[in-house]
Amino acid sequence: MIEFRSVRKEYADGVVAVADVSLVVPSHKTVVLVGSSGSGKTTLLRMVNRMVEPTSGAVLIDGEDVRDRDPVRLRRSIGYVMQSAGLLPHVRVIDNIATVPILNGVPRREARERARELMDTVGLDRALALRYPAQLSGGQQQRVGVARALASDPNILLMDEPFGAVDPIVRRELQRELLRLQSELGKTTVFVTHDIDEAFLLGDEVVILAQGGRIVQRGTPDEILEAPADDFVREFVGLVDGRRQMSLRPTPHGTAVVDASGRVQGMLRDGPT
Repeated sequence: MIEFRSVRKEYADGVVAVADVSLVVPSHKTVVLVGSSGSGKTTLLRMVNRMVEPTSGAVLIDGEDVRDRDPVRLRRSIGYVMQSAGLLPHVRVIDNIATVPILNGVPRREARERARELMDTVGLDRALALRYPAQLSGGQQQRVGVARALASDPNILLMDEPFGAVDPIVRRELQRELLRLQSELGKTTVFVTHDIDEAFLLGDEVVILAQGGRIVQRGTPDEILEAPADDFVREFVGLVDGRRQMSLRPTPHGTAVVDASGRVQGMLRDGPT
């Protein structure tokens, strides 16, 4: 479990990135922090592995204040995936994945074998093991990044807009892979995004942040859509412009799901799959 206790981050120039946030991330669940630029979502995520130190308040993992942990050891115990994958450019795929276990003292041969297994886990062909990051597609690089984050079998996974730099088709594939991995591995995951649809797809709980890291609403996707806290949330999740106000329309090809502007958003299935 991760707990934020009244955390605040104020920089020397007086800018408040996070005002006063208290939040619990339950074990084995995915909590998505969503908001526009300047909402403090990445600042909160980086407090967990001490890449950002709060001005006041505390972050605890299983009841232990992260400030009592050595920052290097702490970071090696937590999986971290960034938007750009952050791979070492002159290191082959297999050794990128094996980096943290080797730093933790695992023999290179054992770490590489674990890396190959993780390539299977994240849907990467083992034939890519000896390639360099520049020889991979953007989606493949992100899968390597996820595999590397999982290599030390961490309890906690931090994901900072990991799919923001890939095209929509690859993004959907990676989202599906993450849902599969979470159902199989059950990590305690903090996921940051600016995309509310991605947040609703991936999050067991979604936390909507406004400027300055203020929590406007948190809850399950269903709870937020059924009872938005205020006009800001209604607009942010798409209830104001009619994007989520759906109706049904018969067509020669079946029943279409149509938004308030008349655009078809999908088709109803005929019976169970």
